[in-house]
Amino acid sequence: MSETPVAEMSFEQAMAELEQVVGQLERGDVALEDSIKLYERGAALKARCETKLKEAEEKVAAITLDSAGTPTGLTPVDGH
Repeated sequence: MSETPVAEMSFEQAMAELEQVVGQLERGDVALEDSIKLYERGAALKARCETKLKEAEEKVAAITLDSAGTPTGLTPVDGH
């Protein structure tokens, strides 16, 4: 497991670690106490992925095209 706090992970980081967690749990070669910790970490990673996907959906939904086909409604991701 990564030491990176889940709240600081990108979607890709969270998804990659979630896949690792699921793999470990599916193999069943982890002690019960560690399985519980993995499950909790997996739940947090899943929530992070859902949040990042929702943010992306909202950004895409804000994009519209004008009569010339030029995207409008764009806002810079980094606030610039």
